Amino acid sequence: MGILNITDDSFYDGGKYMNKKHILKQTKKMLEEGAKIIDIGAQSSRPGSHQISSKEELKKIIPTIKLLKKEFQDILISIDTFWAETARNSILEGANIINDISAGEIDNTMFETIAELKVPYILMHMQGTPDNMQKNPSYEDITKEVFNFFKQKIKLLHQKGISDIIIDPGFGFGKTINHNYELLNNLEQFQKLDCPILVGISRKSMIQEVLSVSAKEALNGTTITNTLALNNGANILRVHDVKEAVECIKIYKKVKTLTIKQEFK
Repeated sequence: MGILNITDDSFYDGGKYMNKKHILKQTKKMLEEGAKIIDIGAQSSRPGSHQISSKEELKKIIPTIKLLKKEFQDILISIDTFWAETARNSILEGANIINDISAGEIDNTMFETIAELKVPYILMHMQGTPDNMQKNPSYEDITKEVFNFFKQKIKLLHQKGISDIIIDPGFGFGKTINHNYELLNNLEQFQKLDCPILVGISRKSMIQEVLSVSAKEALNGTTITNTLALNNGANILRVHDVKEAVECIKIYKKVKTLTIKQEFK
């Protein structure tokens, strides 16, 4: 999944893709490098960011969907939003997936909307909201608590007839550095929920702080953590740098294939 932030304040690429020329160039690059999904976000969710309305989101998102659908006919588009109205209008314009960082907590009509739209839904865990999530996040047992959060949410979604669910542990969303690495280490546990696992670690502070680098310098760390995520059960990598993530996947698959063959000798 390639990230396309059409925002001016995202933590790494804010302001880079604000006009048609840059949006088309970046999307073309990501697709050519092997992205299977393009995830469009019009609202920053970096720590300390403030919400914008669905109306403001749609002013950016709808023209972008139309632009990309016209230029890339077979493109698979995910919309990064926690507003049901944004979700509805985006899907009607041709988007395919809704990626909700709040798991229906910010807009309590989201689940009903997804049930009506009958589209894949990415369910992410976040403690708090983007403006306060990094103010002393606390857990007794983060893996158990995030697992139970998903279990409860998945049950609610199933009751509403929604079964096409992808889960995202929400690295960096209401977690300390140690919380993030504990989740990464225990990622395999979430396979018990029988949903594909999406991991969004790309260039985040959990890499920056361990390596003492900036987001700009965090690509190598991203490659390492993405490889660990794949080995621990991740199915989708949400990234800024598609080429490097695809290389992780190719090497991981090669090793996995040889391991399976060896087991049957």
